[in-house]
This record gives sequence, C-alpha cells and structure tokens, in this order.
Amino acid sequence: MEHLLESIGLMQNGTMLPGFIFGFVHVGLVLLGFYSGWSINRLLKNATKGYIAGIIGACLAHVIADLVASLLDPTMRPRTFGIVLGGIIPLLLIPFLEKYVTKSKSHIMIGDHEDIEKDLKDEHHS
Repeated sequence: MEHLLESIGLMQNGTMLPGFIFGFVHVGLVLLGFYSGWSINRLLKNATKGYIAGIIGACLAHVIADLVASLLDPTMRPRTFGIVLGGIIPLLLIPFLEKYVTKSKSHIMIGDHEDIEKDLKDEHHS
C-alpha cells in the first residue's frame, strides 16, 4: 500500500504528504455541509435576518473546519493555534469592509435570495 501511495505522490520518505490529511478533512467537511444542508452561515442568516451574519457564519465554518482538520493532521497539529487565530483576525475587518467597500450589482449577496427562490420553483431535469 505504501508503494501505491508513494507512486501517486501521497507519501514521501515513508510518511504521509504533510498537510494531506488537513486538506482532505477541511474540504470533506465543507462538502459534507453543502450536501447535508447544514450551514453555520444559513443558521446565522435565518436567526438574525442579516447577510453580515451569513458572512460571519461562512468564515466561522471555515475556521471550525481548519480547527478540526489541523487537530486530525499530525503534520499540522503544531500549527493549530496559528491557523485558527489567522482565520479569526480577518473577521475584525468586517466593519471596515461594510462601511467602505461598495458591493456591485452582481455581488453574491445582492439578489441571492431571489435566485435561490427561482431555482427552488424551477423543475429540475436529470
């Protein structure tokens, strides 16, 4: 098995490629959230009726995925605190971004609800 993993580049010198478990778990958790419908940002948006809560929720979901992934990946475990702190600090920029950055008409948060509602009403063909 090790030879197979080395031949496809997932092992180096008998050890798993550093960060592989982190990346696999992080994206796996995001996919699980998408396909299960579980979403921190949707929960916060529904609880507060605000898109900013959705933005914060999406960011927090990534920080949580980073936390879980870094704890499970032995090559990333020593970096866990820095990864989580580095994911949380940019949230402090939200008030500045909300005040000084103008969203375009094609911004994902503008018209998003109408697009989702239209998609739900449309018939889907396989």
